[in-house]
Amino acid sequence: MPDYLDMELSKAAYNLMHELIQVKKGESVLITTDSKAKFRVAEEIAKTANALGAKVMLAWHTTPLGYGSVTEPYLPEPLTVCADKTDVWIELNDQWLLYSSMWDRAVSNGRTRQIQLGGLSIEQIVRCIGDIDIPVQIEFQNTVQEMTKKAKHMRITSKAGTDIEFDNDPNRPVNSEIMYDTPGAHFLIGQIGWAPKEETINGKIVIDGSISGGGDAELGVIDNPVTYTVEKGRLTHIEGGAEADIIRAYFESLNDPNMYIPAHVCYGFNPNARLEGTMTEDERVWGSTEWGFGHQGSNFTAGEPRVAKSHIDGICLKSSVWLDGTQITKEGVVIEPKLKSLAEKLGK
Repeated sequence: MPDYLDMELSKAAYNLMHELIQVKKGESVLITTDSKAKFRVAEEIAKTANALGAKVMLAWHTTPLGYGSVTEPYLPEPLTVCADKTDVWIELNDQWLLYSSMWDRAVSNGRTRQIQLGGLSIEQIVRCIGDIDIPVQIEFQNTVQEMTKKAKHMRITSKAGTDIEFDNDPNRPVNSEIMYDTPGAHFLIGQIGWAPKEETINGKIVIDGSISGGGDAELGVIDNPVTYTVEKGRLTHIEGGAEADIIRAYFESLNDPNMYIPAHVCYGFNPNARLEGTMTEDERVWGSTEWGFGHQGSNFTAGEPRVAKSHIDGICLKSSVWLDGTQITKEGVVIEPKLKSLAEKLGK
C-alpha cells in the first residue's frame, strides 16, 4: 500500500544516489541506521542504490550512547570493521557515528565517500534534498566558498550577541557540502565549513538555536542562549541559564583539554532547512552560523585529525558575516549583490 510521501521520498533518494553521490554500477554501498532513526529513509535509499547497480548492505543496529569516541563501546564489532571497506557509506544514525575512530578511518582512506545525514526524517530528507534546485544551490555555494577561501580576516555577529573575529589559514580546506562524488567526509546540502587559525579566534559566541553533543549535551532547540567566551582559540567561559550549566558540566566530565578548542565554523545555507532539534538540519538553517568544539576531523585540516573524546555543535541564528570588511549577510539575510541574486532564485 502507498505510504506517506512515498513518491517524494523516492525522488529524494534518487537525487541523493544518482545526482549527488553518483553511485556507479558495481560499487559497494553501506547504509547505517540505528533503532531511533527513521527506517523508511534507509530502506528507500537502499532500494535506489540497488536499482542503480550497487552492491548494498543495510546495517540496522542498537542506538549507541554518546558522540565521537564516547560512542565506540556501544557499537558491534562487525560494524566498526566494515565502515572503511566500502565505496560509499551513508550514515543515517539518530546518534551520530561522526568523529568516531571508524569514521576517521573511512574519511581518510582515499576510497570511501562518507555522507553524514544523521537522524533525518522522511519530511526532512524530502525538504532538504528532494525539493532543492540543485544547479542553483551549487552555484550559490561555490560562490560563497570561493569568497571565503580568499578572505584573510573575518568577523561574525548575531542578533543574540555573537561577536567573534578570526583569521583564516589559506592552506586549510573550505568545505562546501553539495556534491558527494569524491572520497572523504560529506554532509547535508547547504553547509560550508572550515577551521580558522585557532590562536586568532577571539570573542563571544552566543548559541541561540540548538546544541548537540550526545549524552547530556544533546539538548536540541534551547530556550535560553548559551554564551561561549573564546580567548586565543580556547573556550574559557560558558555562561547562561540551565542549558549553560548542563554544557559546562558536560565539558568538565570529559576531562579533555582538546574539547575546549574550536574545531570548525560553518555557514547555514539550505533554503528549506528549519530549526526543529535535528542538528543535521539545524546547522543548515539559512543565515545561521555554527561552531563545533572538540574532535576535529581530517576534512578540516587536510591532515591528521585533532583527537578529542567527543564533539559539540551549537547554532547562532540570524548571523551577520564580514569577509575582509565586506559584509555578505546581515542578520541572516544575504546582501552581497551576486549572492543576493542567487539567493532569490532559491526563494530566499
